[in-house]
Amino acid sequence: QVRLVQSGGGLVQPGGSLRLSCAVSGRTSSTYSMGWFRQAPGTEREFVAAISRSTTDYADSVKGRFTISRDNAKNTVYLQMNSLKPEDTAVYYCALDRTYFRLTRDSNRYDYWGQGTQVTVSS
Repeated sequence: QVRLVQSGGGLVQPGGSLRLSCAVSGRTSSTYSMGWFRQAPGTEREFVAAISRSTTDYADSVKGRFTISRDNAKNTVYLQMNSLKPEDTAVYYCALDRTYFRLTRDSNRYDYWGQGTQVTVSS
């Protein structure tokens, strides 16, 4: 069984930074891809960023401000969020796609999900 455990998040002022972590454990190969999604109240879950072996993809709304990275030795994926805006407020979820280093924005393609963590950007 594969488990994703998220950490990080919290309350930050506009313009501030936060880093989210997602630790992967359980029976999985190392050839998975990872994604980050977010969901604000009353909205659908939306794609934020994804990483395959080394290729990354970002939503236009976060490009240039957010960075996704992975540490294969630690089986952990990170989302560094800089220049945060109030509209970034949401519950953030990490997700794992078992298909060999596929890079996708489609949440239905992901097989496992983290528990979610709240990010609030407010003064």
